[in-house]
Amino acid sequence: MSKKEPLSFYPGVIYGPLLFVLTIWIVYWAEIRFGWRFTTYGIYPQRIEGLRGVLFGPFIHGGLQHLFNNSVPLFVLMASLFYFYRKVKWKVLLGGIVLTGILTWTIGRPSYHIGASGIVYLLASFLFFRGVFSRKYQLIALSLVVVFLYGSLLWYVFPIDTKISWEGHLSGFLVGLVFAFLFKEEKIPEKKYDWQREDYNPEEDKFLQQFDEDGNFIETTDETVTEPKTEAEIEAEIEKKLTKINYYFRGNSEGDTNT
Repeated sequence: MSKKEPLSFYPGVIYGPLLFVLTIWIVYWAEIRFGWRFTTYGIYPQRIEGLRGVLFGPFIHGGLQHLFNNSVPLFVLMASLFYFYRKVKWKVLLGGIVLTGILTWTIGRPSYHIGASGIVYLLASFLFFRGVFSRKYQLIALSLVVVFLYGSLLWYVFPIDTKISWEGHLSGFLVGLVFAFLFKEEKIPEKKYDWQREDYNPEEDKFLQQFDEDGNFIETTDETVTEPKTEAEIEAEIEKKLTKINYYFRGNSEGDTNT
């Protein structure tokens, strides 16, 4: 089996995030279809039974708007993680879910904390800071895209709305920042030009052969130049290219001519 090259597409980039998003939609559909309420399976801080929400809480949502607001960024950010950081994707995702949940359980208010928004903040934080720390233009570009699309999320790590679990947002943000220091991305091979190779010989460079020692351009001839043509051959080619115009005269009954 051939080893996948870094920054190359593979089906998991789409299927993994899609499966996760589809799962949270199925859970919400089951609640509506059968009248179930899974809210009590969310994270409830400082209660032992509330720890089950560390695993179940991300799949539970309070309403359709809550679900939709998490689905789109969750898919986009998770797909970015799977594409750019394939070697550490499961460590970041699974480890991040657990640590974000535990931190939310530790610092959260005494109420049920549900939803995948903590994972969204985890991924956004990790992708942004890891890209900045890497100093690789591909990953820095990803960081800028994350800021452009989801930079406004930063405001919701503060308690500006009591209906929102800002503790879960803050937990995901902090865990993502820590993971950006801990996990390294795969080496992205840098493109090397001919003049950067170790076996590069300037004398064999066809481009440099067009300049003299002082850097002046010189006209070079093709190595496969044929023997010069004779005057007869040149005249024959000219005759082929010349356009010949022939005039024909026909006399009429009165002796006049038309051209």
